[in-house]
Amino acid sequence: MTLLERIHGPRDLDALTAEQLVQLAAEVRHFLIAEVSKTGGHLGPNLGVVELTIAIHRVFHSPHDAIVFDTGHQSYVHKLLTGRQDFSRLREKGGLAGYPQRSESEHDVVESSHASSSLSWADGISRAFTMTGQADRHVVAVVGDGALTGGMTWEALNNISDDNDRNLVIVVNDNGRSYAPTIGGMARYLNSVRTKAGYRDLHHSSERLFGHFGAAGRAIYRGARGGMHGFLARLTNNEALYSNLEIKYIGPVDGHDLAAVEEAMHQAKEYHGPVIVHAITEKGRGYEPARNDEADQFHAVGQIDPETGEPIGGASSGPSWTSVFSDEIAKLAASNDRIVGITAAMLRPTGLHAMAERFPNRVLDVGIAEQHAVTSAAGLAFGGLHPVVALYATFINRAFDQVLMDVGLHKAGVTFVLDRAGVTGPDGPSHHGMWDLAILQVVPHIRLAAPRDAERLREELAEAIAVDDAPTVVRFPKGPASATIDAVGRLADGVDVLRHAPQKDVLIVTVGPFAAMGLEVAERLAAQGIGATVVDPRWVVPVAKSLIDLAAEHRLVVTLEDGIRVGGVGTRIRQDLRAAGVDTALTELGLPDEFLDHASRSEILERAGLTPQHIARDIVAQVIGSKIPHARPLPDDADSSRQLDSH
Repeated sequence: MTLLERIHGPRDLDALTAEQLVQLAAEVRHFLIAEVSKTGGHLGPNLGVVELTIAIHRVFHSPHDAIVFDTGHQSYVHKLLTGRQDFSRLREKGGLAGYPQRSESEHDVVESSHASSSLSWADGISRAFTMTGQADRHVVAVVGDGALTGGMTWEALNNISDDNDRNLVIVVNDNGRSYAPTIGGMARYLNSVRTKAGYRDLHHSSERLFGHFGAAGRAIYRGARGGMHGFLARLTNNEALYSNLEIKYIGPVDGHDLAAVEEAMHQAKEYHGPVIVHAITEKGRGYEPARNDEADQFHAVGQIDPETGEPIGGASSGPSWTSVFSDEIAKLAASNDRIVGITAAMLRPTGLHAMAERFPNRVLDVGIAEQHAVTSAAGLAFGGLHPVVALYATFINRAFDQVLMDVGLHKAGVTFVLDRAGVTGPDGPSHHGMWDLAILQVVPHIRLAAPRDAERLREELAEAIAVDDAPTVVRFPKGPASATIDAVGRLADGVDVLRHAPQKDVLIVTVGPFAAMGLEVAERLAAQGIGATVVDPRWVVPVAKSLIDLAAEHRLVVTLEDGIRVGGVGTRIRQDLRAAGVDTALTELGLPDEFLDHASRSEILERAGLTPQHIARDIVAQVIGSKIPHARPLPDDADSSRQLDSH
């Protein structure tokens, strides 16, 4: 039995010797490489926090002491040390989540996994412990250095520094990267500490000096390291970074030196006030393919060969939505020098890297700061440029006020490109991009586009950038771009008709890639003698007049969207129908207003009833009048002999 197999909870770490702890760290890395290579997941971040997590669980007593991860993708080691060692179905239905999840363990506190929020959580939890007389409980927040670029972090620090009477430890996991190298003045400052010769040379020369005296000397060195941290902080002037905040600073400490990290944690715990422990770590530690990956050091991987780090499995069925956008925005930027790209610490994941390589001065990475990105974009638009803000759909939620009041109110010509829209699958509730259509359509004058295939993405992106008096949005899902679906006709206001039917029984309005599903539903209905017209509005907000006219001609309208039904596109069309005096029954099909657990995209859609078979069956029932809403009755002069098979 390995040491790792003997760890069923954090207290099993207490009896391990220093040598065994080093062995355990090696076993954890071996486990992560072997298991995550089979399932995919966040490998690089977790390889970098092995010793850090072991030390935290040795010194603090979870769940009595609350441990909060910012962000949760660096919690795999935490899961292993708290008794969750079955990674065989990581991020799959019924398996472990890729982020902390309260239903999995009492040791998990925060599930949301949106960066820069942990210090606000820690502020609230530590205040609650103090206010309720739980003075023996500590809160530990593990914060990646990338999270320090987010505004919430500094709002929280401002409040934490105003009240120093609580047991709060902030561990800065400083590896110089978020997804990619961390940007901004804070990053430059920390990088100067990380690479400063004085710190590096003193650390190594002291280790060599004490090493000459054998085991006893090395023991003295280990004991002295904790005391050296304060001296090193003054030597590097890093303490000045936090001095005005009145928060105790310990560091910098080698985040892969277990004894040093543990000593620093003990000092922090015994201080009985807010403390920052600055640990310098290496993303992808112990795995050469990750360390050598310049893009993101294996921040997130699919299935890979554990020996080489090379991807395995079938080849992609075509270019991804992200790559189509990446190529197209670079082309558009070449012909329009007003275009400026903005990303929030996700240059490559959102596809802006191609534009940045060609036009480095026209792509801005603002760090994990979506609110700042959006308001800054409004300023760029005021200055005569056309900003393209590329984000994951789940992260636009963080900047809604700025979209509404800074961009919308000021009629700023800003284009938002939302990647990973709709159901994303393995990353779970906090990363589904399922709220954007409902949230954003309440912004006055906003225009929302949902391309059904790669060609429409290119087309609608160009149309969006041409709008200079209102915000525009182009959203698309994760994965390979959908196969081309040609329209049989385009109406005067831009609506694409994908299928005509001789009988105008059902109008199916599809949003984005759900066009393919709508066509399959129409085929199934045709087999039952029901005529279905299928349309792709292309621009789903505002609702096109031609859609209202088509709805008036049909007996039933069905909308299909990859977003929540509540306040979604279907709801908007229903309201516009009623405003126009059209009483055609309408069924809105989309995702439920729930937090959807991690699973594959197809599993989630099936659970939500969004499959062609399920949808077609319900529509047949509505047409024959056995399920509400009932389709409008056939006209009196219609062929009364039409028989419909509801089976």
